[in-house]
Amino acid sequence: MNIVIASDSWKGSLSARQACQAIGEGIRSALPEAVLVSKPMADGGEGTAEVMMAALGGEWIAERVTGPLPTMQVDAGYAWFPGTGNALVEMASASGLVLLSPENRNPLVTTTLGTGELIRSAADRGASRVWLAVGGSATVDGGAGAAMALGWRLLDSEGRMIKLGGGGLDRLARIEGPVSPSIPAIDVLCDVENPLLGPEGAAAVFGPQKGATPRMVTTLEHGLSQLAGCIQACCGIDIGHVPGGGAAGGLAAGIHGMLGGTLTSGADAVMTAIGLSAALETADWVITGEGRFDPQSLCGKVVSGVVREAASRGVRVGVIAGQVHLDATAREKAWITSAVSATPEGMPVHEAMEQAQDLAWAAGRRFAMEELLRGGSNHVAE
Repeated sequence: MNIVIASDSWKGSLSARQACQAIGEGIRSALPEAVLVSKPMADGGEGTAEVMMAALGGEWIAERVTGPLPTMQVDAGYAWFPGTGNALVEMASASGLVLLSPENRNPLVTTTLGTGELIRSAADRGASRVWLAVGGSATVDGGAGAAMALGWRLLDSEGRMIKLGGGGLDRLARIEGPVSPSIPAIDVLCDVENPLLGPEGAAAVFGPQKGATPRMVTTLEHGLSQLAGCIQACCGIDIGHVPGGGAAGGLAAGIHGMLGGTLTSGADAVMTAIGLSAALETADWVITGEGRFDPQSLCGKVVSGVVREAASRGVRVGVIAGQVHLDATAREKAWITSAVSATPEGMPVHEAMEQAQDLAWAAGRRFAMEELLRGGSNHVAE
């Protein structure tokens, strides 16, 4: 039996490589004759740089840049792929939510300035193309900070530069591009399909996850609308409802409008880099997953990309995740044969995260015993 293991990271507990390894060892303990191929995955969120460097032979370039708060300095960096002219900036390393304590999460003041500084560093190194992985942000500034770092001027009605952070956009009146732009081509690796504006947009959906109160959400929505109007006036590009534009608090839309960035599926870009399609040609099963498997997993995340590739080849799909929160009907419609929750019923999440490696191993073994050895239905194994 040929089995491809293509899991995303289990956020906060296992990297994609660790998750694939633990699941694979669990399967092999029950099915030693199986042929296992490990293909750690990412979708533009945290861990994308690690996966891409492992696949393409890149190196990490360390940089100290502005953090998610304008007064912070953080040790971040980007992946560099020698001989290709390509770099990968993982914005979470500079502007990520994990860099802030809960009490400091405030998207009115958090900024993507440091992400722009990383892009500038890659450009100065000679990058002709930058992959920008945008998952895990602490920001809802529409990419304003990143644009400022790259020479754009975002001005209020009196011609003064607006303040950094999502709250500064509320006073935005016009934008001006750099006189001599020298920005490489940018591919924005999106992990969501949400637009910039509206009830499914960056402020309404992702703002509360980053510390926004309902009143803040209203302010942020107005500011992003101001940004969209100014980009339309300056660049002739409508960014308000581009699919994926809401990624990273609108960073994706801002990069698209001001810097000509191309929005693309992060999962698709990673699948191409790691050669997942070729691995699936001879596979009987592919096992994918993440920390929490829920309806959002089917909207631009790793699971959705892997399922699409598997379905086109008739390969059966199993999901092994820290938690499973998607019913059997939805799984069946999505071409998923079986799903295994690694967390025992009643176990607190913090305990499960501490024991994630052992739980992933046990879930892999359970999947092999219940699905691969004796077959099963579209069910969740606890």
